[in-house]
Amino acid sequence: MAKQRQVRMEQRGALAAMQALETKSDDELLRETRFKAAAQAILGARAAERYDADAARTHFRTAIAAARPQERLQLQRMANASLALAERRPDDLKRAVQALGQEAPSNRQLFLLRVMGLLAPPKNASTAIKARSFALILAIVVGLLLIGLGLVLLISLPFGGGVGIGGGLILGFFLVILILAVLAFWGRRKQRKALAARGTAKVK
Repeated sequence: MAKQRQVRMEQRGALAAMQALETKSDDELLRETRFKAAAQAILGARAAERYDADAARTHFRTAIAAARPQERLQLQRMANASLALAERRPDDLKRAVQALGQEAPSNRQLFLLRVMGLLAPPKNASTAIKARSFALILAIVVGLLLIGLGLVLLISLPFGGGVGIGGGLILGFFLVILILAVLAFWGRRKQRKALAARGTAKVK
C-alpha cells in the first residue's frame, strides 16, 4: 500500500510539473533537466500542433526514455495522440484521445483534420497521395475562381452586366480572397474566445 501511494504521488508530481512547464518557451524547455520527461513531452505536443511529426516523435522518444517506468504508459498514450494529430489521422486521434481518458475531438474537428490530410499530407506520404493533394488544391482554386466569376457577373447584372470574362475572373479572384480573409478573421476570433473560455475554466 505504501508503495502504491508513493507511485500515485510521483505521478501527480509529474503531472503538476508538466502543467507548470507549459508556460515556458521552447528554448527553456530544451534546457530543462529536472523535469526532462515532462519538458520533452510538451515539446513533442507543440511540434504535433505544428504538424511536424518527425520532431514530435523525437521529443516523445526522449521523454519516454527519461521518464519513470510508471509514467511511460501515459507518455506513450500522449505520443500516440500527438502523432495522430501531426500525421492527420483523425480516426487514430479519436481513439488515442479516448485512451488518455479525455473527451474525443468533435466531428467537426475530425472532419477538418481529414480535409487537411487530403490537402496537406504528411512528409512521409507516397507520391500518389501528394499528387492527389495537388490535384485537389488545383480543383479547389479553379472552383473558387468560377464561383467568384459567377458572383461578379451576378452583381454586375443590375448595372448592365458590362463585365467581361477576363475582368470578371480578376474581380472574382479578389472577391474570393476578401471572403476568405473575412472567414479566417472570424474563425481566429472565435478560436481566441474558445481558448480564453478554456483558460478561465482551468483557473476555476
